[in-house]
Amino acid sequence: MGSLVDPPLAAVDAVKKIQETRNLSPKYKIWYGNISEMNKMKEEANLLVLDPKSNDIFPRVFPHYHQWMSQYGQTFLYWNGTKPTIYISDPELAKQILSSKFGFTIIPVKRPEVFILFGKGLSFIQGDDWVRHRRILNPAFSMDRLKAMTKPVVECTLRMFDEWRKQSNGEVVIKMDMDKEFHKLTADIIATTAFGSSYEEGIELCRSQTELEKFYITSLTKVFIPGTQYLPTPTNLKLWELDKKVKNSIKRIIDSRSKCETYGDDLLGVMLKAEKSKEHGRQMRIDEIIDECKNFYYAGQGTTSILLTWTMMLLSLHQDWQEKLREEIFNECGEDEIPDSDTISKLNLMNMVLMESLRLYGPVIKMFRDATQDMKIGNLEIPKGTSVIVPFLKMHTDKAIWGEDAEQFKPLRFENGISQAAMQPNALLAFSTGPRACIAKNFAMIEAKTVVTMILQRFRLSLSPEYKHTPVDHFNLFPQYGLPVMLLPLDSSSQQ
Repeated sequence: MGSLVDPPLAAVDAVKKIQETRNLSPKYKIWYGNISEMNKMKEEANLLVLDPKSNDIFPRVFPHYHQWMSQYGQTFLYWNGTKPTIYISDPELAKQILSSKFGFTIIPVKRPEVFILFGKGLSFIQGDDWVRHRRILNPAFSMDRLKAMTKPVVECTLRMFDEWRKQSNGEVVIKMDMDKEFHKLTADIIATTAFGSSYEEGIELCRSQTELEKFYITSLTKVFIPGTQYLPTPTNLKLWELDKKVKNSIKRIIDSRSKCETYGDDLLGVMLKAEKSKEHGRQMRIDEIIDECKNFYYAGQGTTSILLTWTMMLLSLHQDWQEKLREEIFNECGEDEIPDSDTISKLNLMNMVLMESLRLYGPVIKMFRDATQDMKIGNLEIPKGTSVIVPFLKMHTDKAIWGEDAEQFKPLRFENGISQAAMQPNALLAFSTGPRACIAKNFAMIEAKTVVTMILQRFRLSLSPEYKHTPVDHFNLFPQYGLPVMLLPLDSSSQQ
């Protein structure tokens, strides 16, 4: 009875225990579990184009969860290959699961392309290694350091505007795919602010990681057979080639910094100091630094890019809020003044809009955890080795939590802060919660506020008629066909 044909005995026992309280769940199919079923529903959902005004995107993004919830309720078990996985959308249970105190850990990763893409950095390491890395990296995200990052964010954004002018060919109204533009911009920003590099220097790294991302997304639709990662298949050969490119790009950046008199106080500088440190518990090996560079380059670039993309979509649709933000920006930052950390901190309406964007279209739409021991959460007994998925996307539009207007774009729900925005405190989990909450969340917000401010100082935005409202799960929440937006300069005579 091999694990490639039947679920392991531990998994069978897990199901028996779970089904004592949850009698209904999708049926296990030999080897594949429910993967084929999930893939078929996703393929069908990806053909649908939604009304741009609709924020009811969960059925398109997660059609399998949507269908299974209607059949089996808010909590159910399904099979990810031979791995039993429990879907839990109760916010209180979710907070317990995301807290390390309750015996959950990040899901063990066996697919090699995951570590090739992300590295074995802060997102995946555990135990003492995680504590050590977090302690070392925290100073790079101190408030003083974050304030200093505003200036390079401004400089990167101005370079993007220069490129827009070149591409406009003298046209007054510019059509841009904001998804692609923000992907390039945030790559430039993370390279500059975290690694003292630039988009040009890190272009090979960015391209290689983008290719790796495609492999990773494709891998999620397939059954992984242990051991195949060592075979010289065409896919593995390409993965190894891309991995080598990524590591070489990072090594060049590290070598360049190592030649400097001082390492600096950005993310890379903090890690290089740790490599030379003699203090116990504050040391990092060079291979760990490379993995953290992978992790932060990909995560720091990707999530903020997606936040900016969906925020632009919402502001293009809701012209009233676009004008409200512009008025606030003009009042606090001026019409053509460069924003700084002090003026950015005064943009209360901006903060509400970004919170609402994170609620409706947050980049991270789900979180996996693994039970390290038998445990009981609420009335649910979860056996050791069982995976749990927390669906942020569904929870963020749950009417029982957010009210009857949960699917509407209403930034003022955050007028009194995150804790008062819903019927339950701190129901917004865009940056996760607990000890493993995103270390760079404050930087992401400063970055997003700065970029949105500078765009609204210069342009009015509207959706292109070519836009198709097709949010899709590509690990994070992406617009399937991009985000074409029409940009009208506020001062059309100067194109600025």
